[in-house]
Amino acid sequence: MPSKSPRCPLCGKPRDPEYKPFCSRGCRDRDLLNWFGEGYRVPVDQAPDGTAEDDRFDEG
Repeated sequence: MPSKSPRCPLCGKPRDPEYKPFCSRGCRDRDLLNWFGEGYRVPVDQAPDGTAEDDRFDEG
């Protein structure tokens, strides 16, 4: 049973070793633009003052 070859995470085409894990420069650049444009986000609970729970310290 042949194993499936790795696919581009954006478009599903076969990966190109030069642009691994993507299939082309276009998909690689599109992924980078998603990071720059905040298309990918890590959910964080923030207080109204904009600080995250991990950024606060107990003053007691």
